[in-house]
Formats: sequence, C-alpha cells, structure tokens
Amino acid sequence: MNKIRKGDQVIVLTGRDKGKRGTVKQRVDEQLLVVEGVNMVKKHVKPNPMKGTTGGVIDKTMPIQQSNVAIYNPATSKADRVGIKLLADGKKVRVFKSSGEEIKA
Repeated sequence: MNKIRKGDQVIVLTGRDKGKRGTVKQRVDEQLLVVEGVNMVKKHVKPNPMKGTTGGVIDKTMPIQQSNVAIYNPATSKADRVGIKLLADGKKVRVFKSSGEEIKA
C-alpha cells in the first residue's frame, strides 16, 4: 500500500522547493512523484509543424523523490507522517501518525 497517493496534498521537505505545497498529479514509479508546481524546469522545445506545436522555452514539472515530501495535515497545517492501521473488518486505512486520524482519500 502506497503511503502517498495521487491527489494527496504534500509539502516538500528538502531541495530548492523546500516548504512548497502541492497536489500529487501522478506516480511515475514506486519512488517518483509528480507534484503540481514543484520541481519546475525550463525545457527547450523544437517546433513541429506536423503536430502544430510552436518552438520555444516551456516550463515543465519534473518528478521528485517520495522521500523528499510529506503529506499535509489540514488539522495542524503542518507536514505529517503516514501510518497504516488495520480495521476490524480486515481493511487497511492510512492514518496521520501525530493524531491517528484517518486520511480522507
């Protein structure tokens, strides 16, 4: 079970975007996440008249390591760790480590 999923609000813990908050747009693989508005780079693009794209410099969001982000807890307005709790019916749910509240997905 992934502790951080698509659609979660996260805070960046390290790097040049430290402290920024964003939503997970995509999981690239087991370790990499694409977070909206974080780890932006300038990419030079060649024009392609067949596809109708113009050339120039575009801003692109690059993946960031899962270990460099923490889930955002709206109750405390801080970063929090994620734990997994087993319910009575055998279902696993994600919870905030600090408070034990279930994370609404």
